[in-house]
Amino acid sequence: MPQDPRVAIVILNWNGQEFLRKFLPEVIRTSVSTAKIIIADNASTDESITVLKTFEDAVSIIQLDQNYGFTGGYNRALKQVDADYYILLNSDVAVTENWIQPVIRYMDQHPEVAAAQPKIRSYIDQELLEHAGAAGGYIDYLGYPFCRGRIFNSLETDTDQYNDIRDVFWATGACMFIRAKDFHEVGGLDEEFFAHMEEIDLCWRLQQSGKRICVIPESKVYHVGGGTLPKHSPRKTYYNFRNNLMMLHKNLPLARLVYVITLRIILDLIAGLKFMFDGDFADMWAVIRAHGYFYGSMLRRRKIRKQQQLIGKGKTIHGIYHKSLVKEYYISGNKKFSQLDQQSFS
Repeated sequence: MPQDPRVAIVILNWNGQEFLRKFLPEVIRTSVSTAKIIIADNASTDESITVLKTFEDAVSIIQLDQNYGFTGGYNRALKQVDADYYILLNSDVAVTENWIQPVIRYMDQHPEVAAAQPKIRSYIDQELLEHAGAAGGYIDYLGYPFCRGRIFNSLETDTDQYNDIRDVFWATGACMFIRAKDFHEVGGLDEEFFAHMEEIDLCWRLQQSGKRICVIPESKVYHVGGGTLPKHSPRKTYYNFRNNLMMLHKNLPLARLVYVITLRIILDLIAGLKFMFDGDFADMWAVIRAHGYFYGSMLRRRKIRKQQQLIGKGKTIHGIYHKSLVKEYYISGNKKFSQLDQQSFS
C-alpha cells in the first residue's frame, strides 16, 4: 500500500532512547509505507538523537529547544507537521500489523469523528487491557476517568468482550488518531497541564464543539506505561489530582461545578488521609499541593471557562457515567466495566 501523505505518526520523545531502540523499528516496519513518521524530541539529555540518526532514512526529526512536556511538546511539533491526520504515539507503544488502516478508514467514512483510539493492551502482561486507554475512555459524574476494561487499578483480561466500535468520552494520548483541523480549531493541548489528563480535556473540548470520539478495536497496540514518570510517583500524583480539578473547572457548568468540587474536596481529603496512613507522605503532600495550585489559579482560568461554556452549550456529551464510580468500585464491588449500570451512560 502506498504511503498516505495525509497521515503522520508523531512520536514525542524525552530521554526515551531505550524505548526508541526497542519499539521504533516495528513502527517503521508496519507503517513507513502508509504514513509519514516524525519524532519530536523534547530536548533529551540522553543518547536519543544519536539513536534516531540511525533511522534517519525512515523518520524525520523535530528537535525542540527544551522539555515542554507532553502538551507543549506536541503543540509545538504539530505546528510543523503537514497532514490531515495526526497519530500521537507514545515511544513505549508496540504496534501490530494493520494498526493504522482500520482507524483511518472509519474516520474517513465518518467526518464527524475528530479523534479515535485502537484497543490498548498491556505490554507487560499482554492478555490484559492497559490502564491508559484499554477499550475506550469514560468519566463519571464526579470527574473520575476510567476505561472499558479498566476501573481505577483493576485491569480486565481481554477476551474480545469489548470489540465493538463505540463512542467514548476520551481517546488515549498513548495512541490517539486526531484530525489536524479539529486539533488546532479547539486550541490543541492545554499547556498548563504539562502531562496527564490533557487528552481527556482535549476530547471534552472536541465533544463540546460537536465532534465524536471513538474506539476502533480492530486496531490493537501494546503499551508499557509509565515511560516518562513511574506509575507510583508523587509528581504523577500531583499532576493527576491537579489536572483533574483544572479540567472540571474549565468544562463544567457553574452550578454543576460547585457541587462536584465540593464532593471532590471531601473525596480527595480521604485519598490524602489514606496516603498518610499508608506511609506515603510524599503522595499526601502532592494532593495538598494540587489543591493549593488549583485554588490559586482559578481566577486566571475564569475567562477560559466562560468561553468553553459558550462553545459547549446544548451539545450532547457521550461517555459520561452518571453515577459515582467510587461507590460502584469500593462499596458495591463492581470492578469490571460490564458490571456498571449501562443505562446510566450518556
